[in-house]
Amino acid sequence: MPRNTGSGAATEHLVRVTHPFHPLSGRQLLCVGERYNRSGRRLLLRIDDKSYCSVPPKWTDMSEPDPEISVGRERALFTVSDLMDLALLVRRLSCRRAGIGT
Repeated sequence: MPRNTGSGAATEHLVRVTHPFHPLSGRQLLCVGERYNRSGRRLLLRIDDKSYCSVPPKWTDMSEPDPEISVGRERALFTVSDLMDLALLVRRLSCRRAGIGT
Protein backbone atom coordinates (compact mmCIF):
# COMPACT_ATOMS: atom_id res chain seq x y z
CA MET A 1 0.00 0.00 0.00
CA PRO A 2 1.53 3.40 -0.95
CA ARG A 3 2.12 5.92 1.79
CA ASN A 4 -0.25 8.84 1.72
CA THR A 5 0.32 11.98 3.81
CA GLY A 6 -3.42 12.25 4.36
CA SER A 7 -3.62 8.81 5.94
CA GLY A 8 -2.60 8.66 9.60
CA ALA A 9 -2.34 4.87 9.61
CA ALA A 10 0.29 4.88 6.87
CA THR A 11 2.63 7.15 8.85
CA GLU A 12 2.27 5.57 12.31
CA HIS A 13 5.53 4.23 13.71
CA LEU A 14 7.48 4.22 16.97
CA VAL A 15 9.90 7.06 17.64
CA ARG A 16 12.28 7.51 20.59
CA VAL A 17 12.68 11.02 22.02
CA THR A 18 16.45 11.63 22.21
CA HIS A 19 16.73 15.29 23.23
CA PRO A 20 18.43 15.14 26.65
CA PHE A 21 16.36 17.94 28.22
CA HIS A 22 12.93 16.94 26.89
CA PRO A 23 10.67 15.60 29.68
CA LEU A 24 9.95 12.49 27.58
CA SER A 25 13.62 11.81 26.73
CA GLY A 26 14.29 8.10 26.35
CA ARG A 27 10.63 7.17 25.88
CA GLN A 28 9.44 5.47 22.74
CA LEU A 29 6.16 6.95 21.50
CA LEU A 30 3.85 6.34 18.58
CA CYS A 31 4.29 8.91 15.81
CA VAL A 32 0.79 9.46 14.45
CA GLY A 33 1.58 12.13 11.88
CA GLU A 34 3.74 14.93 10.62
CA ARG A 35 2.94 18.61 10.45
CA TYR A 36 4.69 21.68 9.11
CA ASN A 37 4.64 25.12 10.71
CA ARG A 38 6.81 28.21 10.47
CA SER A 39 9.52 26.38 12.43
CA GLY A 40 9.56 23.52 9.91
CA ARG A 41 8.65 19.86 10.11
CA ARG A 42 7.19 18.51 13.36
CA LEU A 43 6.30 15.00 14.47
CA LEU A 44 3.01 14.44 16.30
CA LEU A 45 3.64 11.89 19.05
CA ARG A 46 0.97 10.15 21.12
CA ILE A 47 1.88 10.16 24.82
CA ASP A 48 -1.21 8.27 25.99
CA ASP A 49 -4.85 7.84 24.97
CA LYS A 50 -5.61 11.54 25.54
CA SER A 51 -2.27 13.37 25.21
CA TYR A 52 -0.09 14.28 22.25
CA CYS A 53 3.02 16.37 21.78
CA SER A 54 4.73 17.91 18.79
CA VAL A 55 8.52 17.78 18.45
CA PRO A 56 11.05 18.48 15.70
CA PRO A 57 12.49 15.30 14.15
CA LYS A 58 15.99 16.29 15.29
CA TRP A 59 14.84 15.68 18.88
CA THR A 60 14.14 12.03 18.03
CA ASP A 61 15.90 9.00 16.64
CA MET A 62 14.47 10.01 13.24
CA SER A 63 17.00 12.82 12.85
CA GLU A 64 19.45 12.76 10.01
CA PRO A 65 23.02 12.13 11.15
CA ASP A 66 24.97 15.36 11.61
CA PRO A 67 27.77 15.39 9.00
CA GLU A 68 30.22 16.97 11.47
CA ILE A 69 29.65 14.15 13.93
CA SER A 70 29.76 11.44 11.24
CA VAL A 71 32.96 12.71 9.62
CA GLY A 72 34.59 13.02 13.04
CA ARG A 73 33.59 9.43 13.83
CA GLU A 74 31.54 10.69 16.79
CA ARG A 75 34.66 11.98 18.60
CA ALA A 76 33.56 15.64 18.61
CA LEU A 77 31.80 16.79 21.75
CA PHE A 78 30.36 19.88 20.02
CA THR A 79 29.46 20.94 16.51
CA VAL A 80 30.63 24.25 15.05
CA SER A 81 27.06 25.50 15.37
CA ASP A 82 27.01 24.56 19.09
CA LEU A 83 30.27 26.44 19.68
CA MET A 84 29.05 29.52 17.80
CA ASP A 85 25.85 29.55 19.87
CA LEU A 86 27.91 29.22 23.05
CA ALA A 87 30.23 32.07 22.01
CA LEU A 88 27.23 34.31 21.35
CA LEU A 89 25.70 33.45 24.72
CA VAL A 90 28.99 34.17 26.56
CA ARG A 91 29.28 37.50 24.72
CA ARG A 92 25.73 38.52 25.63
CA LEU A 93 26.18 37.55 29.27
CA SER A 94 29.53 39.37 29.47
CA CYS A 95 28.04 42.51 27.95
CA ARG A 96 25.04 42.35 30.29
CA ARG A 97 27.30 41.95 33.32
CA ALA A 98 29.45 44.89 32.18
CA GLY A 99 26.31 46.98 31.56
CA ILE A 100 26.94 47.24 27.83
CA GLY A 101 23.96 46.93 25.47
CA THR A 102 24.13 44.22 22.80
